[in-house]
Amino acid sequence: MNDPLRIVLVGAGSREFGPASIRDVLLSDPLCDRDLSLVLVDIDPSELPRARAYAEAVAERLGRRVAVSATTDIETALPGARAVVLAIEIDRYFYWAQDFHVPRAFGSSQIYGENGGPGGLFHALRNMRPAVELARAMEAHCPEAWLVNYTNPLTKLCEAQSRLSSVRVVGLCHGVFHGMEQMARLLELPVERLDARASGLNHFSWFESVRDRETGEDLYPRLRRREREAHWLHDWDEIALSRILFRVFGRYPSPGANHIGEYLGWGREFLGSSLLQFFYDPVHGAPWERGETPTWLYNLGENPTDVPAFPESPLPRVRDEDNGRNRGDDIGAGGELTSSGDLAPSGELAVPLLEGVLCGVDTHLDAVNVPNEGYVPGLPDGAVVEVPARADANGLHPAAMEPLPEGILGLLRTQTSINRLLVDAFADGARGTLLQALLLDPTTDSYRTAVHTINEMFRLQADVLPEMEW
Repeated sequence: MNDPLRIVLVGAGSREFGPASIRDVLLSDPLCDRDLSLVLVDIDPSELPRARAYAEAVAERLGRRVAVSATTDIETALPGARAVVLAIEIDRYFYWAQDFHVPRAFGSSQIYGENGGPGGLFHALRNMRPAVELARAMEAHCPEAWLVNYTNPLTKLCEAQSRLSSVRVVGLCHGVFHGMEQMARLLELPVERLDARASGLNHFSWFESVRDRETGEDLYPRLRRREREAHWLHDWDEIALSRILFRVFGRYPSPGANHIGEYLGWGREFLGSSLLQFFYDPVHGAPWERGETPTWLYNLGENPTDVPAFPESPLPRVRDEDNGRNRGDDIGAGGELTSSGDLAPSGELAVPLLEGVLCGVDTHLDAVNVPNEGYVPGLPDGAVVEVPARADANGLHPAAMEPLPEGILGLLRTQTSINRLLVDAFADGARGTLLQALLLDPTTDSYRTAVHTINEMFRLQADVLPEMEW
């Protein structure tokens, strides 16, 4: 019998993360060939029975012998764990609408407001306390375990966990694949043909090289030519900003305008939907004051007629960023598998990583987020960076990348300073340090309105933000 393998999924009650991660683990032969225990954890007990029933149904369908348990008590879940996978949010869209609108009402030029800009700072602070508390609990109960984080803002949270605890933290995101898909469409090649390596920060990475897997050809010259030939309005909201950055800085960025533009003061002019995301009519007051959440629009890449005209028809999100891979469409109300349950893998990277470091499978990972140890020359040591990596029985081996051009490094260094100040502000409970981070942000243009933004966000989100004083 192989050594026992205990994997803990924190946030397992989520209808997106929970089913996808459960499915990925149970589809893995290397993990399931071990004496596997899968522990589902969520602070909300209402969804755990459903998640557990789903895990048991998937295990039965696949013929897996796995011990499944569920708990709201992290202290019970962690002892003996070899890996802890984290994906949490606090009433995501309700607070995200505030992250999006409030800084803009005070003059910020931010877009999206999820990972960068003022909105990204407050999103990070909401998730930072539980993320760091988990890391510190792992120090006590499973100090050798891997902490795999999916939670956004990924870079900021991984930096807090790695700086404020001693556990091994790896952040994972599928954003780099969006950049690969965009380049493949411009090149008119199957994405599987692209051998592409990117480095930088999560949601702000840059392709060092793009080659044809079959021929070894350097595809960058062809990509430059094809980009110049493409119609400017083609897929505007997704790639227009990437095309401008490619022309100016010489490397193609990833993942797309919404995320990349969060780190730029001028990104909004290349995102047509920047005025429509979380749209509401202010004549009727802010919807969150009534406990409501305005409709989230990812971008204009979908037909606007997909949005129903009348309120009695439920308003869908026009585009789900994960393209449906993680929505849990195969799970019924009680956790049973539905007829649509084909049990396909999500495409996320946690299981390939764990197959490598826990089972010895030699695995290539297109993007991992880890503290910099010279992997991205020109960025500070300790700053969390995104690079390719290899995982095997000897651990995780991030790639040492070539130096990025100075213009790109200049954009990235500002963000690494913001991230460091944000973690300092959280650790010290200091709004003054948070103000420094906000004044460094490229979308801030006024000291006075930066102060007002901080005070208003702490007023609105007092129940979910950490205590911080001037």
